[in-house]
Amino acid sequence: MERLSILYANALFDLAKKQDKLDDFLEQATFLQNCLSEEDCQRVILHPHITAEQKHEFFNKAFFEHINSDLLGLLYLVADKNREPYLLQALSELIFLIKSHKGIVTAEVSSAVAFDDKQADALKKVLSEKLNKDVELELKIDQSLIGGPYIYVDGYYIDWTVKTRLRDLTVHMKEGCSA
Repeated sequence: MERLSILYANALFDLAKKQDKLDDFLEQATFLQNCLSEEDCQRVILHPHITAEQKHEFFNKAFFEHINSDLLGLLYLVADKNREPYLLQALSELIFLIKSHKGIVTAEVSSAVAFDDKQADALKKVLSEKLNKDVELELKIDQSLIGGPYIYVDGYYIDWTVKTRLRDLTVHMKEGCSA
């Protein structure tokens, strides 16, 4: 499954580069991924009794005015070949390839409370400077962290959460008591 998704993504990436439309492909692939991730869309595109022609009609009605012909062609191709399960993976891979090419990384940031705009901008600036890349933030709230952020970006983990510090302190105290 993964290999076919990568082949589709690479082909579209090459087309986007050749046509000098990386930004358009990125925007449209992200839009398409968000739409197709919805439960109702998944039911339609993965339904075994809905024909390829009916799926083409669905794709035309939903996306014809919003995406370029190459991305629409991907939708048709997966419907024709009965490869719908590869679609979201292919779009994710395409988005990753374009962002990587453009030097953009996504930082997954979890914290117990929401970041305000000023905090998010400051974090984005620091990470961009440290990594020498454009950074997009994907902010999540996880109240179990108690406080402090947990950041995963470009293969690096930064864990300043109270939860982890308490766990480490507990381990350290147990080791100290058993010595």
